[in-house]
Amino acid sequence: MTPSALAVIVPAHNEEHRITGCLRSLRVAAGQAAQLPVVIVVTADACTDATAALAAGGGAHVVETHSRNVGAARAAGIAHALELLAAAGPDVWLAMTDADTTVPADWLTHQAAWARREYDAVLGTIRLAPESASASLVALHDAEYFRTRRLSGTERAWEHPHVHGANLGVSAAAYCRVGGFAPLPTGEDRDLAARLSATGHRIARTDRHPVHTSARLRGRAPGGLADLLAHLGPGTSDPLSAPDSVTQA
Repeated sequence: MTPSALAVIVPAHNEEHRITGCLRSLRVAAGQAAQLPVVIVVTADACTDATAALAAGGGAHVVETHSRNVGAARAAGIAHALELLAAAGPDVWLAMTDADTTVPADWLTHQAAWARREYDAVLGTIRLAPESASASLVALHDAEYFRTRRLSGTERAWEHPHVHGANLGVSAAAYCRVGGFAPLPTGEDRDLAARLSATGHRIARTDRHPVHTSARLRGRAPGGLADLLAHLGPGTSDPLSAPDSVTQA
């Protein structure tokens, strides 16, 4: 499909220290996709800090929820984005990232290109933000993360096994056909990808537009990146990593 508009959805729970950097990177990416309308929606979920105010000040549309549930937060953000883009028609492309993540300048341009190639969804990769992790932790993470990648020099691109809500895109039509994000406190991204695959949708798995995400060891989603990093070993230098009982990606 040729996208008629792009929507970026960012769930956030108490991310006042990171949301500004996330939105700054998204504005740059939106500028590179200037030929298409772009809306950015932040779902401030059960926030007790300045996340919502900072998001609004950073140019995002803000939806406030109180579910303490990342699947429900993503779904609420998408619903609002589709309302904002109702006049754009059915060919809206939904791009997902997280509030502790920054995207490359060509991120939305790449997402739109996958849509034009008739893919229904795209699953991207992540890198640890270098300012949030020690070199040893980055090396440990990369050794685990890239272990299925083929040696350099091979012709085929790496069709990685990962699914990240921090780097995911899907056509609005495909998203609606499979019922959208389930209200899951964790694993909502993998659940959506599994339903898209099971129903025959065309999915690209690509390492062409990785995002940078924080290397905190105490995360918001059980079984997520933070748990993997904690298992690999200590070493993060992320000064914002703090205990939080809310399960939010």
